[in-house]
Amino acid sequence: MIDQNDSVFVAGHRGMVGSALLRCLRSRGYGRLITRTRDELDLLDQHAVHAFLAEQRPRCVFIAAARVGGIQANNELRADFLYENLQIAANLIQGAHLAGIQHLLFLASNCIYPRDCVQPMPESALLTGPLEPTNEPYAIAKIAGLKLCESHQRQHGRNYISVMPASLYGPNDNYTPGQSHVLPALLRRAHEAKRRGDAELVVWGSGTPRREFLYVDDLAEACVMLAETGYDGAPLNIGCGDDLSIRQLAEAVCATVGYPGRLVFDTSKPDGMPRKLLDSSRISALGWLPKVPLPEGLHRAYAAAPWRGD
Repeated sequence: MIDQNDSVFVAGHRGMVGSALLRCLRSRGYGRLITRTRDELDLLDQHAVHAFLAEQRPRCVFIAAARVGGIQANNELRADFLYENLQIAANLIQGAHLAGIQHLLFLASNCIYPRDCVQPMPESALLTGPLEPTNEPYAIAKIAGLKLCESHQRQHGRNYISVMPASLYGPNDNYTPGQSHVLPALLRRAHEAKRRGDAELVVWGSGTPRREFLYVDDLAEACVMLAETGYDGAPLNIGCGDDLSIRQLAEAVCATVGYPGRLVFDTSKPDGMPRKLLDSSRISALGWLPKVPLPEGLHRAYAAAPWRGD
C-alpha cells in the first residue's frame, strides 16, 4: 500500500505507459517521483540497475519500460525483443528484491495468452496453449517477468504484482513506421494519406482479427489504484470489455482523421492472433472501470500526435 508521501520509481517514464503513470501520480499529489532516462540508467546493465535501486530505495516500483513494437518489428527483431525484455524485467525485479523494496507492479501484455485462447481471455488461460508465433519472443519475456514477480510473492512475501492490459493507445505512443502497433500506425498513415490526397489506404492483413483497445490513462488509473489499495493477489487483466475488427478500427480512424478514401486490405501480410479480448471481471470487482470510450480516445490521441504539424 502506498500514498502521496512515498517515493515512487517509474521505469520507462518517457514511454506511453510510463508518462501516463506520471500524469496520474502527479494528479493524485505524489511529489517524490523518481525517473531516469536511458542515458542516465541503462536498464540492460544489471550492475547499474541494482546499484541504483539500492541507493534510491523507492517505496514502490512501476515497470513500464520495455522494448516494444508492432507485428513487423516483433516478427523481424525476435532475438532483440526476447533478450532486452528479459533483461529489463530480471534486472528491475531482482534488483528491487535485493534492495528490500516491498512494492512493485510489472506491466505484462495481452499477448501472453495462447493464440487460440477462449474469448474473453481469463487470467487462468495463461500457459494453456501455444503462443501467437509473430510475437512469441516478446510474450515469453513478459511471461518470465510475470512469473518472477509471482515467485518473489511466494518465496519472499514481496508485494510484486503483474497486470495484463488490452492493446493500449494514447499520448506518447510509438508512431515510427515499421515499429508501431496497429492503431498508431493507422492514425499516422490515414493522416498522411489525407494530406497527399490518396484515393486509398492500404491496411495490413484481412481486417477480420478483433482487438480490444484501452486508453492509456485508464490503465494508469488502474495501476495506481492497485498500488494504493495494496493489492497483493494474482495477475490481473485490465481491459474495457469490448472489441472490434481491424476493419472497424480502420474505419473509425479514418472518421477521426477525416480521410475520405477507400480501404484496401493486403492479405499477404500477417493477421496475428484472431482475437484478443480480455476478461477483466476481476479488476472490475475491485472497483475499477475505464472512463475513455474509443471515439473520444482516438480524438485525444490524434490531437496529441507529434507529427500533426508535418
